[in-house]
Amino acid sequence: MAKAITYKGKTGDELNKSGLNEFMKLTTSRIRRSMKRGFTEQQKLLLKKIKLAKEGKFKKNIKTHCRDMVILPEMLDLLIFIYDGKSFIPIKISEEMLGHYLGEFAMTRKKVSHSAPGIGATKSSAAASVK
Repeated sequence: MAKAITYKGKTGDELNKSGLNEFMKLTTSRIRRSMKRGFTEQQKLLLKKIKLAKEGKFKKNIKTHCRDMVILPEMLDLLIFIYDGKSFIPIKISEEMLGHYLGEFAMTRKKVSHSAPGIGATKSSAAASVK
């Protein structure tokens, strides 16, 4: 039997029903301070889209540039496209992500992979091009 995933002892449904203030009490101080200050206009717009998507009225993909948005219980089981500076990365919100920022799951830097060295990169390659 699969173990039920909880956030600080509460399931996603319990957190969703309890409200935002109860969720704030469970989060870390940094997240709590961010939420206590209130949401920005962009964050409010994202929450509005999420609410409409849960009701089934918003048919498009939920795309956002709002990487500093805290993942709330009402976002659970949604697919949100987060901007990483170049493209939108699809992120499926799960219970392990609660209390984190959206930007933590869409990395902005890619791993650099180099191919073989070019001509003139080393002394031996410079000599090879003369022959």
